[in-house]
Amino acid sequence: MYVETLRRYPVKSMLGEEVAGSEVTERGLAGDRVRAVLDVATGKIASAKNPRLWRDLLTVEGARVPGDEELSKLLGREVRLIDVPPEGAQLERSVPERVLAEGIEAEVPYTVGTLGGASPEGTFFDFAPLHLISTATLDRIGELSPRGHVEALRYRPNLVIRTAAEGFADNDWVGRELHVGDEVVLQVIVPSPRCAIPTLAHGSLGRDTEALRVVARHNRVQVMDAGLQACAGVYARVLRPGRIAQGDPVEVAG
Repeated sequence: MYVETLRRYPVKSMLGEEVAGSEVTERGLAGDRVRAVLDVATGKIASAKNPRLWRDLLTVEGARVPGDEELSKLLGREVRLIDVPPEGAQLERSVPERVLAEGIEAEVPYTVGTLGGASPEGTFFDFAPLHLISTATLDRIGELSPRGHVEALRYRPNLVIRTAAEGFADNDWVGRELHVGDEVVLQVIVPSPRCAIPTLAHGSLGRDTEALRVVARHNRVQVMDAGLQACAGVYARVLRPGRIAQGDPVEVAG
């Protein structure tokens, strides 16, 4: 296995950028999710997990963000960019199945969660500082989709790992270590439950509801005590920091 692609997302829920290499610390890839958008009215972090309110974040390039006034106009709500999360910062996650059934403009039920259950304090990660997905998982989703393919960008991974395995290979990494390149060691914590984000337009990519439907039909796995969840990819924490680059070998241990 090897690192096929490295991506970071400078602003939470905005478009990301591919990088050839990166330093990796306990806070993930350098420059990843270093800022977020704050909804001034509610004090919550804006996330495209609630697509009715925040799907237009996925039209903005995180490396070239407009000012607060322009961003507020685009999103239709008063917002500001922040680089330190408020204490007890929360975000909303629309129930994915209801978004699929009723559409992205419908007012559907949502859950409210806090940031970074497995991340260092002061970060904007939903859960853990790294998200990984294998080419095997992407290929399998594509095979099962009427479109015949699916774009990795929809799942917003930090690392796309090329593997000769087949099927939803990421599931087998949970609880194990991944050695990346000469230095970095990651611990895979849990499968990554999917929200509505993969179905949304991402920049020039149009909508693709099958990016979630396929996973919901074919890869529902146990996620801690949350029951069976539609998953694609895995979350990981950094056990040993260092530098990684595209093309670095990846070995599974444990």
